[in-house]
Amino acid sequence: MSDENRPSKTQRKKQVHALQDLGAELVALNEEQLAAIELPEALRDAVIEARRITKFEARRRQLQYIGKIMRRVDPEPIRAALDAWRTQSRRRTALQKRIEAWRERLLAGDAALAELVAEYPGADTARLQSLVRSALREQSANQPPRSYRALYQALRALIEPRVTIKGDD
Repeated sequence: MSDENRPSKTQRKKQVHALQDLGAELVALNEEQLAAIELPEALRDAVIEARRITKFEARRRQLQYIGKIMRRVDPEPIRAALDAWRTQSRRRTALQKRIEAWRERLLAGDAALAELVAEYPGADTARLQSLVRSALREQSANQPPRSYRALYQALRALIEPRVTIKGDD
C-alpha cells in the first residue's frame, strides 16, 4: 500500500477513538440490549468486565482495551442496533410529548376537544369532557392529580394505536 493511500495518523486516531466511544456505548447498555447484539465472546466479556470496574483509571484502560478489540470487529451491525434503539426512544419521547400537549390544550380551553375529535374520530367525547372537568377541579382544589393522570391515559389509548412505534408490538 502506498503512503498516499494510507490514512493519516490523525485519521487513524479518530477511527480508534470512534471505536472506543462505540465500546463505551456498549458498556452503557442494559442487559437485555447487550444480549440482543451479536458480539464476539472476547468483546462481550470485556464489556461485562468494564461494567464491574468502578475506578476511573482502570475503567479508562478497559475502554481502551474494548476499543482495541473493536478494531477486529465489523462495527456497522453494532452501530445499526444502537441507532435503532435511539430512534425508538426518540419516537416514544415524541409520542409522550404529543399526548402531554393534547392534555394541556384540553385543560386550556373548550375548542381543543373539538379539534381532538376531528383528528381522532373514535374519541369518547363525554369521557374526555368529564376527565377534563375533574382535572381542572382537582387543580383548583389542590387535590391529588388522579383525573389529570386518567386524562393522560385516555389520550394515550386514543393516540398511541395510530402512531406505530417500530419494535413495540
